[in-house]
Amino acid sequence: MLNNIGPAGLILIAIVVLVLFGRGKVAGLMGEVGKGITSFKRGLKEGTDEIENASRSAAADAARDVTPEKDKV
Repeated sequence: MLNNIGPAGLILIAIVVLVLFGRGKVAGLMGEVGKGITSFKRGLKEGTDEIENASRSAAADAARDVTPEKDKV
């Protein structure tokens, strides 16, 4: 059903949406969508950074020398 919508159909849908909701409401909605996408990307980056920091910390803990002082030469 949606495969048959061409450029003319998309323009008609855009005009109907603008008439129903008004330019200000549509612009505000698109601004909120943009903020949501930015927040999502920031969250992904923070999650990736957190995972990388945890793996670095685990590697540093694994490489730490835990030999008792009396056995060290």
